[in-house]
Amino acid sequence: MASLQSPCISFSSSLGRLTVSTFPQKTRKYYNKLPVLQSKIREIFMPALSSTMTEGKIVSWIKSEGDVLSKGESVVVVESDKADMDVETFYDGILAAIVVNEGESAPVGAPIGLLAETEDEIAEAKAKAQGQSGSTTTPEPEVAAPSSVSPSDEPRKIVATPNAKKLAKQHKVDINKVNGSGPFGRITAEDVEKSAGITPAPSPAAAAPAVVTPEKAAAPVSLPEILPGATVVPFTTMQVAVSKNMVESLSVPSFRVGYPAVTDALDALYLKVKKKGVTMTALLAKAVAMALAQHPVVNSSCKDGKSFTYNSSINIAVAVAINGGLITPVLQDADKLDLYLLSQKWKELVEKARAKQLQPHEYNSGTFTLSNLGMFSVDRFDAILPPGQGAIMAVGASKPTVVANADGFFSVKNKMLVNVTADHRIVYGADLAAFLQTFSKIIENPESLTM
Repeated sequence: MASLQSPCISFSSSLGRLTVSTFPQKTRKYYNKLPVLQSKIREIFMPALSSTMTEGKIVSWIKSEGDVLSKGESVVVVESDKADMDVETFYDGILAAIVVNEGESAPVGAPIGLLAETEDEIAEAKAKAQGQSGSTTTPEPEVAAPSSVSPSDEPRKIVATPNAKKLAKQHKVDINKVNGSGPFGRITAEDVEKSAGITPAPSPAAAAPAVVTPEKAAAPVSLPEILPGATVVPFTTMQVAVSKNMVESLSVPSFRVGYPAVTDALDALYLKVKKKGVTMTALLAKAVAMALAQHPVVNSSCKDGKSFTYNSSINIAVAVAINGGLITPVLQDADKLDLYLLSQKWKELVEKARAKQLQPHEYNSGTFTLSNLGMFSVDRFDAILPPGQGAIMAVGASKPTVVANADGFFSVKNKMLVNVTADHRIVYGADLAAFLQTFSKIIENPESLTM
């Protein structure tokens, strides 16, 4: 696997000395109170490889138990929610024990292996690893020992209704000797009358007891049965992340605006620059970036529901389908790069994405997303707004269309339909319409794309 600029593994000591420089200030103050001892065994933690990562899957251990490690060496390949990454060690030592095996998952911060300083600590590390793997079992709940004090030994608390207290005074009944029949032993008026030897008069409602219809319990939601011969495939880590993001998107009030764009000039430009390695995706990304520069509100984002941010950079995330999921490599500062450099950068990102070797900043820094299905001859489609972004553009195929000019003459021109989904909390219809008009003008007069 290619060498990556991967984050280092986090470590802690099995004794008292801890590496706390990467911990928050409050946590650091806590660890500074611990006794300082010489480190012997360090835990290898599951690193957080992205801001959205909550757990990671061990793809493979590059090193085996007993291997001597040097600072900076790759130790393990971890699958995050977006990519597979080599994780390096910043300590010298011996990989004494592997706690999480290949194919298994662990939450961020959980120990996945143990590192010993010398061979003398290997046995101790292995014993500790067995203890940690066994500690994942859920402890049985403790059963409280029954109290040795009987209810009769405890002082009795009298609970009575106001009407019962009033009747007790009227009939001179000692309420302390009345046994309550109400909830939790509450004394009712009927209990007092019974103690006084008074037969309560039947109420009209008592003559015909009402039939109480028990409320029907809510039927549990049952999943459809799996058909015979069907195969159940669990989500990959990436699919879990995509699913989570899509559900989160449902909470954002979004709206959609469509716009046609004539692509004759763009198609002609593409035929010229295609020989130099420029892709249609790069052309569209460049056009989007130039339009966003004139309409910064469409490039803004709302993350807390109380304010929105005008992003200082125009970073175009482009959706790419890969084996087992979907990822959005980011063309950073797309408005500032020339078309040829942008296209070269895009090819590099696609290669890294399909090899699952993207770094976090290469897929989580987008401010606007572009999704293009035109190469599949799709006329139009709607895209789901990614969390944390203000808008996403869905681009359909460019197809010959009969159009009429102002004089009523007909002609055939290539047109593509563009649909933009936007966060209605920060982007309004007029904003999106103005942005799409600017984008369409750039597409119809694309000379500025090569400048």
